[in-house]
Amino acid sequence: MARKRQREEEGEPPATCVADVVTPLWTVPYDEQLDRKRLECEQVLQKLAKEIGNTNRALLPWLISQRHKHNKACCPLEGVRPSPQQTEYRNKCEFLVGIGVDGEDNTVGCRLGKYKGGTCAVAAPFDTVHIPEATKQVVKAFQEFIRSTPYSAYDPETYSGHWKQLTVRTSRRGQAMAIAYFHPQKLSPEELAGLKASLAQHFTAGPGKASGVTCLYFVKEGQRKTPSQEGLPLEHIAGDQYIHEDLLGLTFQISPHAFFQVNTPAAEVLYTVIQDWAQLDMESTVLDVCCGTGTIGLALARKVKRVVGIELCQEAVEDARVNANNNELSNVEFHCGRAEDLVPALVSKLASQKLVAILDPPRAGLHSKVILAIRRAENLKRLLYVSCNPRAAIGNFVDLCRAPSNRVKGTPFRPVKAVAVDLFPQTPHCEMLILFERVEHPNGTETLEPQDPPAQHSPGPPDDTQQESGSSPPS
Repeated sequence: MARKRQREEEGEPPATCVADVVTPLWTVPYDEQLDRKRLECEQVLQKLAKEIGNTNRALLPWLISQRHKHNKACCPLEGVRPSPQQTEYRNKCEFLVGIGVDGEDNTVGCRLGKYKGGTCAVAAPFDTVHIPEATKQVVKAFQEFIRSTPYSAYDPETYSGHWKQLTVRTSRRGQAMAIAYFHPQKLSPEELAGLKASLAQHFTAGPGKASGVTCLYFVKEGQRKTPSQEGLPLEHIAGDQYIHEDLLGLTFQISPHAFFQVNTPAAEVLYTVIQDWAQLDMESTVLDVCCGTGTIGLALARKVKRVVGIELCQEAVEDARVNANNNELSNVEFHCGRAEDLVPALVSKLASQKLVAILDPPRAGLHSKVILAIRRAENLKRLLYVSCNPRAAIGNFVDLCRAPSNRVKGTPFRPVKAVAVDLFPQTPHCEMLILFERVEHPNGTETLEPQDPPAQHSPGPPDDTQQESGSSPPS
């Protein structure tokens, strides 16, 4: 806040202000960015060491040795893998529509925060380093169109106005998806139909055609009852219904709401490490929890007996099934629903299989029911946890390792090694991968002392350090 006030008082140009908001490390040399992220991940592993010591005294001899060897951390951190691309890397960006810092209505960009008079000013994103040029061209074309309409930007304080948001998704194939969010207020169906036809014409045959949009959606969004946009009906108004991305030799179909890592080259680095660490063979069954469009599981499918994916978003599950078919992978299946509802039954069903789990949840982590089910699955010896906010997920890490109790059944896991992968250059965030393995006792029968059960861990609100407007790590 102090820095923001200083910016306002010193009258920094909007381009600098918006860069400071969405890419706080944009002036920091890249090597130093990686050092900061390494330090943050080391602190998480040091905190985890303390928590494991508090919740599983049977692991103390091992833990003391680990902390001595690894600078008070519970396991070694194998550095931070850099992103192959440090600028123009985001393949999904969300932009707000509002009054610009110059007072111009229907400005498309990033909100800087509250300004005097209670207005939420929006600054253009054209000088930010993490947004691809192709995306900026779509923003310019969309802004040009909405400024030509009689409809103003939506005001979240007075609930008046119409244009709300633009989401742009791009792929390395040169495809671009644009999703326009619009509050209809009291417009008639005929007026809305005319507006959608004009928007489609602008991008398919008008001045916006040069921006390269291959896929156009329109969303009527009234007063939102929940923070999620996934329940809003999307209307496809022009072009293809999907974009496609290539990753590790596979092709992926991506729907408007489906999760896909925002930095494709760095995602390839992350998934390659997962493949190396999972120690898979043709007897392995992979349980891919929060699988999105199936990227991780499908990348591993040819090396294993079977892949079972779980994902909450129906669109993403449909994409995952299409992706399996398009890549001629028949040993995969995908289930739609909450992980806490599906995992317990699935691990029971897979009790005879040689299970390896990959957990890649939203930033708040997984419900404790998922962790408890995994603990009970004694045939699951190896687990890889991917987190874009490891501090928020530390409750999950602790529950994997805590001593058995009346509520927590099954032998605990322990962290073996960790690595960070920089999927979000120019920001403080990165993905952290931790390999957990089931504790094996010399005689196979040692009983660990029962201790307190885990507190319920259910996904909480997003980390308030994450910024929207094309800057946040995944959602």
